[in-house]
Amino acid sequence: MGLKESYSDVVNVAGEVGIASMEVKEEGGKLIITGSAPYQREKDVLWDKIKTHASWANELVADIKVQNTDIYGFYTVKSGDTLSKIAKDTLDDAKLYTKIFEANQDILKDPDLIKPGQKLKIPNKA
Repeated sequence: MGLKESYSDVVNVAGEVGIASMEVKEEGGKLIITGSAPYQREKDVLWDKIKTHASWANELVADIKVQNTDIYGFYTVKSGDTLSKIAKDTLDDAKLYTKIFEANQDILKDPDLIKPGQKLKIPNKA
């Protein structure tokens, strides 16, 4: 099995998160993935998937640029989500839910009232 096949799950995730101008090629015994992510969040999701492969550091090179840096990215609310759960999943800290609320005051009036399907801006981690 070649590297493209071994990392097909990574290539699939890249497509799902919207990596643009993506190129995937095998060269010098490594799989090389290039492209650009809409936001840092999508790049991080891709890297999280890459790191599920034990040998990724020896087998893969990913050069993913980020197109927009004004926010970390977007998150579409799912049933059962809370702002603190979203903050934990996207910003690694549930207490940062207030930052998500503040960034979305144009569509949210109460941090406890979010609805499935809402597309929320996720502010930068810093």
